[in-house]
Amino acid sequence: QVQLVETGGGLVQAGGSLSLSCTASGLIFSIHVARWYSQAPGKQRELVALITSGGTTTYQDSVKGRFTISRDNAKNTVYLQMNSLKPEDTAVYYCNFFRPGRNYWGQGTQVTVSS
Repeated sequence: QVQLVETGGGLVQAGGSLSLSCTASGLIFSIHVARWYSQAPGKQRELVALITSGGTTTYQDSVKGRFTISRDNAKNTVYLQMNSLKPEDTAVYYCNFFRPGRNYWGQGTQVTVSS
């Protein structure tokens, strides 16, 4: 059974930083693309960043230069370091692991940025 456990959300002032982590079990972590999504109230879930099994990263334009995605295959964990946070970053953040035919989601963690 696949389980994804997210930690690290919370409340922070604008300009501050938060670090999210997502630890997976029950899957072969290293062969999956790892992704972070955000979903703000009343909006669709959108891709924030992804990292391939080979370590290639891609970011949504709005977070480039502020967020960093990384993975530790030995720990089955993907991270999202969020710096220079803005109120518009407020959302529930979900980790996701994907490979063809498989798609797994974490439970989500709330990030709230106050102005």
